[in-house]
Amino acid sequence: MNPLKISLYVIVVLLAMLGLTYLSGKNALADGKFQDGFSWNGSVIKYPTTATFFKDASLSKEQKKSFEGIVQNIETVVEDAVVEIPDFTKIDSTKIQRIAYPEPSAEFINKLLEQLKSPNCRIIHYGDSQLEGDRISAYLRNRLQNMYGGGGPGFIPIKQVYHQVSAVVVPSENWERYATFDPSKPKFKNRNYGAFLSASRFTPVFDSIADSLAVRNTELVKATIEISPSSKQYAKLKNYNSIGLHYGNATAPVSIKVYNSGELIKDEMLKSDGKYHCFNINTDTTPENLKIELESTESPDFYGITLDGSQGISLDNVAMRGSSGTVFASNGESFGSMYQQLQPKIVIFQFGGNAVPYLKDSLAVQNYANYMRNQMDWVRRKSPEASFIFIGPSDMATTVNGEIKSYSLLPLLDSKLKQMCTTNNVAYWSMFHAMGGENSMPFWVDQKLAGSDYTHFTPSGTKIISELFFTALHMDLTNSK
Repeated sequence: MNPLKISLYVIVVLLAMLGLTYLSGKNALADGKFQDGFSWNGSVIKYPTTATFFKDASLSKEQKKSFEGIVQNIETVVEDAVVEIPDFTKIDSTKIQRIAYPEPSAEFINKLLEQLKSPNCRIIHYGDSQLEGDRISAYLRNRLQNMYGGGGPGFIPIKQVYHQVSAVVVPSENWERYATFDPSKPKFKNRNYGAFLSASRFTPVFDSIADSLAVRNTELVKATIEISPSSKQYAKLKNYNSIGLHYGNATAPVSIKVYNSGELIKDEMLKSDGKYHCFNINTDTTPENLKIELESTESPDFYGITLDGSQGISLDNVAMRGSSGTVFASNGESFGSMYQQLQPKIVIFQFGGNAVPYLKDSLAVQNYANYMRNQMDWVRRKSPEASFIFIGPSDMATTVNGEIKSYSLLPLLDSKLKQMCTTNNVAYWSMFHAMGGENSMPFWVDQKLAGSDYTHFTPSGTKIISELFFTALHMDLTNSK
């Protein structure tokens, strides 16, 4: 083969492909968006235009300057995070994304401060996969516990589907996990998943009482849970002496034995009246190796374990992979019963990211904001005195005509969620703007602060976004400018 002919052929093909970019144009789609390419018989064949092909995909000078300022600012904050209170003389507060409050804002902030300073303040942090492994929650918990006292990681599921670093919880192999937001598992017909929206069992779920009676095993089934402090987390998380085992739907006798470093400290029966209960285990100091043995012919639904200090801040991380936050109002009575036991003073919602790819137009955005208002109103009825904070979705990027860009409706969603919250007595923090706003995610990915999916933060990014939220909150609580 002649190398010269091959080279000429490649050049001609490339020039022809370049020539087609001059003929390509923007075509309106049914959903109101535009697509570069050729329109033919009602369809669009995707092809870049000349402007798109030669467009500089890098950030503009203004964006770079803004984002570099944010990173420099947050690096200063994180470097200062080893001390109890940030040194605001080192921070350019004009680059900190502040929290938006309902009016009167001073009244909301004062109530929040009173709740944090109270002898016992439980905070429940609900969110999607951005929270898995106690991400964001752990950093916030540690900061608040250092300021207002408290210890322990709060809620830990018995059967875990993601890596958990806040405590070492090892269940026996016969445990199975169910969740109201998990489409891969059958739903409980009684819809009782408790306040943490998931449950674990060591015997199968039966569809009806008749099925249960027909196949119920008369032999006793044993299950165990071993709990010990984590060696990989903040020191405050290792300080807990108030352990709660939350359960419901116990219809058969269940024996429970609790061992602390091999010594039997409790030998009792769980209440088998079918209602929600909390089995309490109190120790003088953090148990180094706690083992719980359960035995029954049929497992209750166990809604999780709480590991708390005797007073101060407790913060529960409730990560709901794949959830857009619209599952709360479908839960049964155990949710309210558990709220009466837990008495949360602050509830944090962090949702929106899983809805973003499926939003087609502004009406869908408004509908989602309305859904979230209804969900929070439902939860608020279970805890009328609690303060509510909503953390909006991060910037998220997708490929549009070969460019990595923010989802087009994400800025509108952030705006609508803020409006919905501040007009319904909910504080709102825009993670989207804290990152730098539209098209900021590629910058975070370049800095290795977010993953290649252009959605989730890396461990380094998690610390930064957590500290940005905490700093904004702390500045309001201390009236810092």
